[in-house]
Amino acid sequence: MPTPSQPIAADESDARYLLVLGAAAADLWSNLPHELQQTLFERAVVLGHKGERDESLREQLAKFLHDHHARSHAR
Repeated sequence: MPTPSQPIAADESDARYLLVLGAAAADLWSNLPHELQQTLFERAVVLGHKGERDESLREQLAKFLHDHHARSHAR
């Protein structure tokens, strides 16, 4: 599993697989158990945080999930 300091995708194929896996997780978000939602949400924040300009990533991601999934439990 990549750490925040490692590149997420080594090549174009890896990037595509990660993109579709992320899209699948987002699509199924409302059906996921709350604990899994929390784990995925926190990991996304860690992996997505690249510097000061990303300080609001947590809030932006929570808003995205709320806007796309009425039953979302992300915080």
